[in-house]
Amino acid sequence: MISVIISKDNILGNMIEVVEKNDVNHLKNAFRVKVGEKIRAVDGEKEYLCQVVSLDKKRVELEILEEKADEFSLKVKIDAAIGILKNDKMDLTIQKLTEIGIDSIIPMISKRNVVKISEKKEKWDLISKEALKQCQGVKFLKIEEPLKLNELDFEKYDLVIVPYECESKNSIKNVLKSINKKIEKVLYIIGSEGGFEEEEIQFLKEKGVKSVTLGKRILRAETASIVVGGILANEFE
Repeated sequence: MISVIISKDNILGNMIEVVEKNDVNHLKNAFRVKVGEKIRAVDGEKEYLCQVVSLDKKRVELEILEEKADEFSLKVKIDAAIGILKNDKMDLTIQKLTEIGIDSIIPMISKRNVVKISEKKEKWDLISKEALKQCQGVKFLKIEEPLKLNELDFEKYDLVIVPYECESKNSIKNVLKSINKKIEKVLYIIGSEGGFEEEEIQFLKEKGVKSVTLGKRILRAETASIVVGGILANEFE
């Protein structure tokens, strides 16, 4: 079913007004929706089954037929601190982590970063929103402003893990089995294309971060980001 992202300000009683120019053009010209057609709207907390009531150049009006609670988000909040990657690789990572159901992405600055930026790119939010429509999710993925590795707030997580190529014993599943407390919030950390320096891994271990192995093969940063996100999402689904 076609999905459109709205804000709560768009909801007026049992009606929804889609007024954002790109969304209006997309519904009318790309999807060619017609009056009477049913589409889906999400506001980050709920989803709404709607029927198209009217269309004009500047807005699409929808009538809410059914309001539903979010049934698609994970039970545990999973954040991903990702070393900032080159354009298409970062775009792919954001898209796939949105599909998986990651709660937020923290673009991370580490010593071997190839990409040098100090603020997030506007297109990242757009990529995430388009991915949310495709995967039929409800909750918006939040993309934070970039942080340095030592600026991450480790204390607010029940578990923090980092894949490390020199780790040979601890798998993610083994680490999860060893945790004796309820897990509500998890952070995983992925280095950039250049990986981490040994002193950075040592810093993380001193902060209580668990190093894990992803197997014998060395994965690209974007691949590792998606693999770890998928494993954690499956564990906490």
